[in-house]
Amino acid sequence: MQTRPDFRRWPALMLGALMGATAVGALAPTVTPAQAYSVQPGGYADLVARVSPAVVYIEVTKKADAADFNPADLPPGFEDFARRFGMPMPGQPFGPQGEAPQMQGVGTGFIISASGDIVTNNHVVDGSETVTVKLADGTSLDAKVVGTDPATDLALIRVEAGHDLPFVEWGDSASLRVGQDVVAIGNPFGLGNTVTAGIVSALGRDIGSGPFDNYIQTDAAINRGNSGGPLFDAEGRVVGINTAIVSPSGGSVGIGFAVPSETAKAVIADLGGDGKVERGWLGVSIQPVTEDIAAALGLDAAKGALIVDVNADTPAARAGLKRGDVVTAVDGHVVDSPRDLTRLIATAKPGAEVKLDFLRAGKPTELAVTLGQRGDQPA
Repeated sequence: MQTRPDFRRWPALMLGALMGATAVGALAPTVTPAQAYSVQPGGYADLVARVSPAVVYIEVTKKADAADFNPADLPPGFEDFARRFGMPMPGQPFGPQGEAPQMQGVGTGFIISASGDIVTNNHVVDGSETVTVKLADGTSLDAKVVGTDPATDLALIRVEAGHDLPFVEWGDSASLRVGQDVVAIGNPFGLGNTVTAGIVSALGRDIGSGPFDNYIQTDAAINRGNSGGPLFDAEGRVVGINTAIVSPSGGSVGIGFAVPSETAKAVIADLGGDGKVERGWLGVSIQPVTEDIAAALGLDAAKGALIVDVNADTPAARAGLKRGDVVTAVDGHVVDSPRDLTRLIATAKPGAEVKLDFLRAGKPTELAVTLGQRGDQPA
């Protein structure tokens, strides 16, 4: 019998006795974006030297409750260690007066502006009371959480260093090809600056973590503590944010997932405005086009998003979309599945006008829709 793979977004918080981060390396003498660099025979040393000053290590603290303790997340032998030193375990009282212990965790981030804007994962900073950033030269700075987006597991934090910081630039994840070289830099298990390399194993992965799943899969080693770290292409540009792994043991088995820069760049720009992400909304219910549905509708292929209901007084209703329409593209971007339609509409701004290509009774049709604002609606 097959079982569902264990997809892990690593919990950012572990007992302080187990975690800690030591940043290593040195800041570049001049402040410039990472320069384009093609990997030469002999490895990635020059690329890493150029971009690693912009990779930072994040330490967070929070008050824990019983739900934060999961025995499956603790290393072998920790239960005996905890008993010896009087640490609480799941289901046990916290302190002598029942107070919650202080929890610490680590993650990774990368600087995207000289003024100190830093990208990381939402699950790294979620619920944190304090966030501290360690730069590559060992400097520690207090960080402010500017905004988070749980739907894509992204967060923007900010530090004030009093001087310009080295930063990296976004790459084009849409142009990635399977088999292309990539490099990950992060803080696995709190060890500090660690570089791993691999290839793009697959694109557009849906791991069931949310409505906007569109992950880059890579075999570059990614572990607990790498969360929020950059995945670089061979030119030293960020094409992904390392977020999750498939693992039966909690360690890397060569199947990691990164949020594409195409998604992250737009989300982070939105968070930089008012700390929130606004998403477009159509107002329809959709389902996949199965082989049977395709045959019944006279379609050439079982692709697209079938509209099964159009809610009243919504952008879709006002534009004239109808039940039975099969959406095949949004602004020229192909829609092969309902997930594609949801993602493409959600990444557009409320109030934006988008062009939908669709099939109505088998005939290609198009119309323009002015999007509303998505709340918890599916599409």
